[in-house]
Amino acid sequence: MKKLPAVQEFIDGILKQDIALLSRAITLVESTVAEHQQLARQIIEGVIAHSGKSIRIGITGVPGVGKSSFIESFGLHVVGQQHKLAVLAIDPSSQISKGSILGDKTRMEQLSVHPRAFIRPTPSSGSLGGVARKTQETIMLCEAAGYNYILIETVGVGQSETTVHQLTDFFLLLMLTGAGDELQGIKRGIMEMADALVITKADGSNIDKAKAARAEFAMALHLFPAAESGWVPEVKTCSSLTNEGIAEVYEMIEKYRRHSAINRYFEKKRTDQARYNLQQLIDEQIRAKFYNTPGISEKIKSLEQLILQNKMSPYTAVEHLFVQ
Repeated sequence: MKKLPAVQEFIDGILKQDIALLSRAITLVESTVAEHQQLARQIIEGVIAHSGKSIRIGITGVPGVGKSSFIESFGLHVVGQQHKLAVLAIDPSSQISKGSILGDKTRMEQLSVHPRAFIRPTPSSGSLGGVARKTQETIMLCEAAGYNYILIETVGVGQSETTVHQLTDFFLLLMLTGAGDELQGIKRGIMEMADALVITKADGSNIDKAKAARAEFAMALHLFPAAESGWVPEVKTCSSLTNEGIAEVYEMIEKYRRHSAINRYFEKKRTDQARYNLQQLIDEQIRAKFYNTPGISEKIKSLEQLILQNKMSPYTAVEHLFVQ
């Protein structure tokens, strides 16, 4: 097994924007090995003062909406503005093999080789909704390495949108044309979280449909309560094929950044992110300590049998687990 670099070597390398050491540090963050987790914590402590200087953008959308194509087009525009971009693509992991579908790098052919871009497909390891448990730490490492635009792509299912919304500054919902049908399939809660909606694939024969969808979504958004940020969500159209509308999406996000800085909502959102991350880690530690309690596995198995035999309710069983 290849020997791991020392903690200070990792810290110095990340601050010098060494991509190889950044990648290895993220691998340590994702690892379940106790020694790796301890090393990852020390690295994060060493670079945390250099994190936070970015805008964190969550991107989600229905399957087939073209998230990867959009991210490549948008990402190329971002790096063209002399920013450094990190893309954290949260991949669905197999519940059987625990492997992941690491396809985003191959789909983002131009962006993946750009010197100012870093793409990291991250296996979700069965985390709720497909969002990796260590995304927050990965964001910090990328920021410390000088990446000032962080895109987090969700798998677009279940609870993942809610979690990514909690971890980001700006939440972008990608939609297809045919707004009437699509509105039926989108949860109201996800639309309420969105800071902007972007209708993708607005090219060729789809242009008129995209304009109609834009009008319908704009009307739907006006029915929602005003956002705490004071920002009025916008609806844009774009084409990753022709790059039409991509610059407008970038300008809209920059406008949001200025707006939220002036009214200090950006600062409040970062406080909320830190609080959310702390609560998640506390919950994680409580669960770990509970399940590692000596004899707890056997106790759970015996209570399961009583529940299956209808001799005890699940509620009573849980109470028994916490009796000293």
